Amino acid sequence: MANTSSRRVAILGGNRIPFARSDGAYANASNQDMFTAALGGLIDRFNLAGETLGAVIGGAVLKHSRDFNLMRECVLGSSLSSYTPAFDIQQACGTGLQATIAAADGIAAGRYEVAAAGGVDTASDAPIAFGDDLRRVLLGLRRAKSNVDRLKLVGKLPAALGVEIPVNSEPRTGMSMGEHAAITAKQMGIKRVDQDELAAASHRNMAAAYDRGFFDDLVTPFLGLYRDNNLRPDSSAEKLAKLKPVFGVKSGDATMTAGNSTPLTDGASVALLATEEWASAHAIEPLAYFVDAETAAVDYVNGKDGLLMAPTYAVPRLLARNGCSLQDFDFYEIHEAFASVVLAHLQAWESEEYCKERLGLDKALGSIDRSKLNVNGSSLAAGHPFAATGGRIVAQLAKQLAEKKKETGQPVRGLISICAAGGQGVAAILEA
Repeated sequence: MANTSSRRVAILGGNRIPFARSDGAYANASNQDMFTAALGGLIDRFNLAGETLGAVIGGAVLKHSRDFNLMRECVLGSSLSSYTPAFDIQQACGTGLQATIAAADGIAAGRYEVAAAGGVDTASDAPIAFGDDLRRVLLGLRRAKSNVDRLKLVGKLPAALGVEIPVNSEPRTGMSMGEHAAITAKQMGIKRVDQDELAAASHRNMAAAYDRGFFDDLVTPFLGLYRDNNLRPDSSAEKLAKLKPVFGVKSGDATMTAGNSTPLTDGASVALLATEEWASAHAIEPLAYFVDAETAAVDYVNGKDGLLMAPTYAVPRLLARNGCSLQDFDFYEIHEAFASVVLAHLQAWESEEYCKERLGLDKALGSIDRSKLNVNGSSLAAGHPFAATGGRIVAQLAKQLAEKKKETGQPVRGLISICAAGGQGVAAILEA
């Protein structure tokens, strides 16, 4: 029988390419191009050329048919051993973190000694499809038994050439994530000035982190970019206050702008996880350890919950299982899909009514020390390539924890919280 005892999962580091606003620097780069580049940087950093990993796990939200078996193709395009298996997963914006969870679970269970996990997305190269009418005609041509049958089908082609333009909306509601977030922001009274201040802080923190070299071993150049090109070091709440709202405009009192919302972004990220024994054998000092994770979903279609509020459910379950309070963390990495969403989550956890009625808790989770929130910047500064955000956050938090432990000599802990389309949310705990 296999050993079923759980093994400790070390996070050794990560790598990503600089994130780029869509239709810019990476306009002609494919998902495979970008993830292979991020993976290549990881291989170089940790001297993995020729190594056989237990798995490479990741995915993309916006995929072409050519992206079939994407992770495996990226492995074959890298200098890893061709004996390294790989597979794709997808959970919208939670993809990168779910890939990390899958890798961590495999290591803890003894299936892998080492694995890489992450994600990639390009909004510049979103798939454009033809409609069902054309698809039926083309499939019919393949099945046709005679030239007469084929000619009949060809005659239908002009009328069938409808194009399906990619849309960023929820299939069940027809509304974008931004419009959904605007509803929640209005319901919860999230102020414009607070959103702008959070966005400005994200840019300020990430710019300072780049300047002090924090990202030197987390980011490798790609196609002429050395930093995320959405980053605005001179951003301020005063400048952001001048922007016009873009979401929730029809309902009045709109507060969400292009400045306090993430732009469409291209990019890729990957993290390296392993057993302590593998790390020791390869002379790699772990940055942090993966502790646990939780996934939740809400009924945003027929229920009272907002589309992006599922993390408010995932986090308390995760805390309870690990005997933690919300205040027991040195860092909080809350994905900044929109500034309003981060503020809505924090406000929900501070609300006794919300925690009792929605989450079934005895009392409010309480507030956090805001100075510990997204201390080296997050998605509002870097941008948000949907499936790549989780890998960015995991590697970034792991390094923050390692630095803090070295500075204080004390154990440290970090909380990750990511909202995702479809009314889902993913949370995780790391420690060092």
